[in-house]
Amino acid sequence: MSHPAKAFVGAGIHDGIALHDGKALVTFSDGSASIVDPATVPEDCAIHQFIGGTIMPGFVDLQVNGGGGVMFNDDQSVAALRVITEAHASLGTVALLATLITDTPERTNAAINAVEQAIAEQVPGIIGIHLEGPHLSIARKGAHDPKLIRPMTDDDLKTLLAAGDRLANVMVTVAPENTSFAQIKTLSGAGIIVSLGHTDASYDTCMAAFDAGARCVTHLFNAMSQLGNREPGLVGATLAHGEVYAGLIADGVHVHPAAMRTAFDAKIGSDRVFLITDAMATAGSLITQFKLNGRQVLRQNARLTLSDGTLAGADIDMARSISVLVDQVRMDLTSSISRATSTPSQILRESFGRGQFHDQVDGLIYVDQSFSQTLWIDEL
Repeated sequence: MSHPAKAFVGAGIHDGIALHDGKALVTFSDGSASIVDPATVPEDCAIHQFIGGTIMPGFVDLQVNGGGGVMFNDDQSVAALRVITEAHASLGTVALLATLITDTPERTNAAINAVEQAIAEQVPGIIGIHLEGPHLSIARKGAHDPKLIRPMTDDDLKTLLAAGDRLANVMVTVAPENTSFAQIKTLSGAGIIVSLGHTDASYDTCMAAFDAGARCVTHLFNAMSQLGNREPGLVGATLAHGEVYAGLIADGVHVHPAAMRTAFDAKIGSDRVFLITDAMATAGSLITQFKLNGRQVLRQNARLTLSDGTLAGADIDMARSISVLVDQVRMDLTSSISRATSTPSQILRESFGRGQFHDQVDGLIYVDQSFSQTLWIDEL
């Protein structure tokens, strides 16, 4: 028989959808948890008193390139994935897509194999893979190595379809310049999440790609055709399409808060915009530099850049991303937290119950009022 073990009071409780003020979280001896009225907490239950802050589900991040000093592009192994997930767990992330940036077919296959093995070994946090490239536009390459960018071949398509059969969640970022509508249709029909990004395609072309099955956009505003008065580009297509999801790097560096606010106000289906970190090796570590495809990336003033100043991923975590939405974009806390928890989980084929309150204490975190400290509830 399960007995109340501890009650957490003094913090708001976000269940992934709604924020509950003036409630308590009670955990039980069997690992379950429940949101209750403080007056109903048993008298013999140990009380943990917070001073403000919020209890919420752990974060779901669909674009994680590295962490703990390790880049997935450098090391496609289960050991590397353990280091990366542990680094992000320290920042409150409960589920992530290990992301491989544009690379060779050999490393792509190695990355797929490593993620499959990590899931088989139940490495905490790994729920699938995000292949960002190599089928992108050189005109919008960003920090991707142009020498490795190429059109999608039949063999590439077979590799991706096989990955979709082997893994619960596969996301691929592609550009219509190097990926046909037929290929997008085939991939999406197989349950693979096709996301448009690193593209200079026109509004009409992007809308046609959405019609073919693409249902997501990678780091909105960055490395894509912009919203113009005569040519709305991918930004315009994303804002105009109510069914399309979009990842957003909310660090105040990649996208100005005013642009974020405009996008939220303008997008049809704005509740489908979710937060990503686009995290690199620096996440959860103190390193100041690392290499990406053999090129040096420098960490300075909350920016990660190549030697020429090109942004190369982001130096942000999910809690601080929420704080940017709340403090600089002026978004309400309820919606801001949802964009880091339940919203990204909606696009996944399998989210393993993460992203929403699921009656288990494991996977629940506490974030303080300043968004500077993240603690796991089951460790308190």
